[in-house]
Amino acid sequence: MRRPVLLVVAHGSRDPRHAATVHELVRRVRALRPGLRVETGFLDFNVPSVNGVLESLDAEGVRDVVALPLLLTRAFHAKADIPAVLAEAPPRLRIRQAEVLGPSPLLLAALERRLYEAGLTPADKSSTGVVLASAGSSDPEAIAVIADVAREWRHTGWCAVRPAFASASLPRTEQAVRELRELGCARVAVAPYVLAPGRLPDRVARGAAGADVLADVLGPAPEVAQVLLERYDAARTPVLTALGA
Repeated sequence: MRRPVLLVVAHGSRDPRHAATVHELVRRVRALRPGLRVETGFLDFNVPSVNGVLESLDAEGVRDVVALPLLLTRAFHAKADIPAVLAEAPPRLRIRQAEVLGPSPLLLAALERRLYEAGLTPADKSSTGVVLASAGSSDPEAIAVIADVAREWRHTGWCAVRPAFASASLPRTEQAVRELRELGCARVAVAPYVLAPGRLPDRVARGAAGADVLADVLGPAPEVAQVLLERYDAARTPVLTALGA
């Protein structure tokens, strides 16, 4: 029996770097799982749209799809926007919505990868304070998850880890940088907890002006691609069980 198609559902952005990064990540997922069909759909700004991809799959005779939100937390898009779009899919499609990517130990590994690529080394951890800079959300659950991730990451040996947000919530990146300076950390690094470039990641970068190190976005890090496949596999299992496979 064919495996369900993996549909990666991305937010979309007017910034062309966003879609380019999403497509690069999807190519890495395909490389990790040869034979798995992986499609990409966008909620806004970019094409193809999620609805367009689902209609095309239905026209081809595809019947099983795992829709995976390309999101780090379960905020409004995961709880409302994406389910609403999937509810408009052709009725012959059997669709399961996978869990969002975070939290995951693999994402922490990806964050550290980006910091080391930006110039830090494992020997710097105990003297370096890190700002975990996310896009931000008005959803209390999403904010709580970011705070939990920061606490968990702190326990891996960093001098300190502070969450920060580019929108909707406080503190901002520049505030967290100042807090870590005042705490006495020898150096301060900013780790964007975002998947692709865009307006909010650019705001994070501006807020990192007073830091010593600014890491890149998570993007197509191999750990991120692995998380996508883990979420796909977890969502796929009930599909196959229901079909008697």
